Amino acid sequence: MAFQLGDDDMQDMNEMNLIPLIDIMLVLMIIFMVTATVLNPSVPLDLPKTSATVNELPPKTIQVSIDKDAGVYWDDKAITLEELETRFAAQSNEANQPTIQLRADKDSRYDTIAQVLALASQAQLTKIAFVNE
Repeated sequence: MAFQLGDDDMQDMNEMNLIPLIDIMLVLMIIFMVTATVLNPSVPLDLPKTSATVNELPPKTIQVSIDKDAGVYWDDKAITLEELETRFAAQSNEANQPTIQLRADKDSRYDTIAQVLALASQAQLTKIAFVNE
């Protein structure tokens, strides 16, 4: 025979409820993270002045895009392959070679991509990056 004193509600009260404690700890952690990023301690310094020259600027970036209909774009403007060839030739004459970011649609023709790469190679532009998502 089972013997029971009191109700079932009395047994539930014997356990400690940790949910309010966890809530308070999470709020304190968020407050600490926010104040730690706002309070950026810095040491006041009087830095010496030098006569060093500024390094040269990084090379500019050119975006060449190819859509699925074999359209070629220089940044946002549609151009032909002949115009692309003249622009590549003009860019190769600069002191700092630009970086070409080639963005091709996944349904674009391989032939168009190969032609753009060949034009860049003819113009001695070797810094080419393929952009994807």
